[in-house]
Amino acid sequence: MSKTRLDGYQWRLLAFLSVATFFEGFDFMALSQILPEIRQEMGLSLNEAGLMISVINIGTVFAFLLIRKADAWGRRRVLTITIAGYTIFTGLTALSQSIWDFTLFQMIARMFLIAEWATAMVFAAEEFPADKRGLVIGLTQGFASLGSIVCAGVAPLLLSTDLGWRMVYLVGIVPLLLVAFARRGLQETKRFKHQTAPRKVGLMDLLSGPYRDRVLLMGLLWALTYLGMSNAVTFWKDFAVTQRGYTDGEVGMALTIAAVISMPMVFASGKLLDVVGRRAGAAVIYIGGMIGVAAAFTLTDATHLNVALIFAIFGVSGVLPVLNAYSTELFPTDVRGDAFGWANNLLGRIGYVLAPALVGFSSLWIGLGNAMAVSMIFPLIALVILLMTLPETSGRELEDTSSLAR
Repeated sequence: MSKTRLDGYQWRLLAFLSVATFFEGFDFMALSQILPEIRQEMGLSLNEAGLMISVINIGTVFAFLLIRKADAWGRRRVLTITIAGYTIFTGLTALSQSIWDFTLFQMIARMFLIAEWATAMVFAAEEFPADKRGLVIGLTQGFASLGSIVCAGVAPLLLSTDLGWRMVYLVGIVPLLLVAFARRGLQETKRFKHQTAPRKVGLMDLLSGPYRDRVLLMGLLWALTYLGMSNAVTFWKDFAVTQRGYTDGEVGMALTIAAVISMPMVFASGKLLDVVGRRAGAAVIYIGGMIGVAAAFTLTDATHLNVALIFAIFGVSGVLPVLNAYSTELFPTDVRGDAFGWANNLLGRIGYVLAPALVGFSSLWIGLGNAMAVSMIFPLIALVILLMTLPETSGRELEDTSSLAR
């Protein structure tokens, strides 16, 4: 297959999508950075904090209702709505006065944020050539890691201001300015526009149609992966402060350094998926990530712990391009948004919602570090299922990869 070059619009689109996903990473890191402060201010135990995060994560399930509208309203319209919604409710989070309104505003903000992230992945899959698809999905996800780096670096400074943790969320208002400037140049994807007419898909149509098994399989892979990987960054600061004696500044420095070092690997993960294939790339990313997370929550030496954190952050970010690629490649254009929503947000996010509460509860019996290490059994099962069931889709056009005849 000859190598293709990106045109001017595709480069601008890549920049726009990267900026959009940047704030997914920022928000993901923000909650972990302020968790000890929230626990102290609101008088929450670790178990109660886990329950709070689980409730907030319910918003990622509700994102399904927005994502599936991308098949009817178009990718561009949904992306614009979700960025605006995320901005508004992030600003409201900074104004919250109790754990109840904080949780509610964050749950709604997560709904818009994850819908925006998923729609960005559909954009990336549909608008870029087959031999660059993994690379673009990886680069777009890499900017989420960059958002995490920025948050880890600035959060200690923001927490030291008079507004404290509220200042972290006020920074999240920036997307409103970005979308006002950049949305005018965003075009609808060619694949969506070239349909004869967008097909109206009923809520349960996918589960009663020919793509049911693929939706259920991808939902299972997302859920198992989230059960292990989604907690790693969220709880690491709490673990480092309470069980390894780190200060806020030391945690911020450790996370920043680890994220900076891991970022080239995260950016390269998409290219890896194009060069060695989705299946081999998945094995490298999952195994590296699982070892990193387990070590980051069990080692005692500070140097070894910080090295393990590099691979933990790589794994948490790196598994996403793998599943994003498959979740967009295995379904046709007219149901791609709906399928992604079912697989990631309605089915997969069950694991995302349950994971914090599961870790919080199990930590009462075996400790936070051991609870996180044990949870790596879930992504291990996901990797085994992936290698046993999913086809190789690298370098193939979406019309080919989405065909039921492999």
